[in-house]
Amino acid sequence: MSVRFTVKDHVARVTIDRPDRMNAMDGATQTRLAEIWDEIEATPAIRCVVLTGSGDRAFSAGADLKDDSGMSGVDYWKDISATGFRRLALRGTLTTPVIARVNGLALGGGLEMAMGCDIIIAAETARFGLPEAKVGRLPLDGGMVTLPRLIPRTIAVGMMMTGRMHSAAQMAAHGLVNAVVPAAALDDEVDRWVADILAAAPLSLKAIKATVRQTAEMPVHDAYSHETPELIAALGSEDAGEGVAAFREKRAPVWRGK
Repeated sequence: MSVRFTVKDHVARVTIDRPDRMNAMDGATQTRLAEIWDEIEATPAIRCVVLTGSGDRAFSAGADLKDDSGMSGVDYWKDISATGFRRLALRGTLTTPVIARVNGLALGGGLEMAMGCDIIIAAETARFGLPEAKVGRLPLDGGMVTLPRLIPRTIAVGMMMTGRMHSAAQMAAHGLVNAVVPAAALDDEVDRWVADILAAAPLSLKAIKATVRQTAEMPVHDAYSHETPELIAALGSEDAGEGVAAFREKRAPVWRGK
């Protein structure tokens, strides 16, 4: 299987497992990942996701150029929207927090997947890039429309037009990466972020993610008034009362997700 998927203690771990191909994604891998995101989306008990690549060389090198799907570039572009934007970089319905554990190269579709996450933790040795133009292709999995919204436009355009790779430290300076640590400390750092997410009310996190993602281009007052199911669920939840009670009683809250 090209993707490993496990769930334990409310945490899903998704690992692209093609180290011999730098965790590059062929059609079968993309299909499996879409199925996994569907399953996570339908499973409220999953409160956090960690996405990474197998080994220590690559998070993902993007599309596997040796994979001959027979699909033209135009067909590929149209297929992404026609099938409901099921890929992580463009998916608008997944409200579960996702952490990218970037252990090495994040290129092309690999960087685009990382951009679809909410938090990016990178090893010092990680490198980021969108090299599609150098092989006559385009960053179709969200790169062209997402990267300029996450970092300064000139930096994003420069990355796409030159294919140059940027270090984890550079991407952190541009605001894309939350934390950069030595490779040996990557798992510990990710675990700290996971623990902090699990300590927060799950419905609050879903509401935050939904609101941030759905209102990014709205005027402030329109964004504030924008009602999502996740917002209403969090505001009227039992957990909202539990959080205040736990604070007053000086104990850890027991989240029920309702």
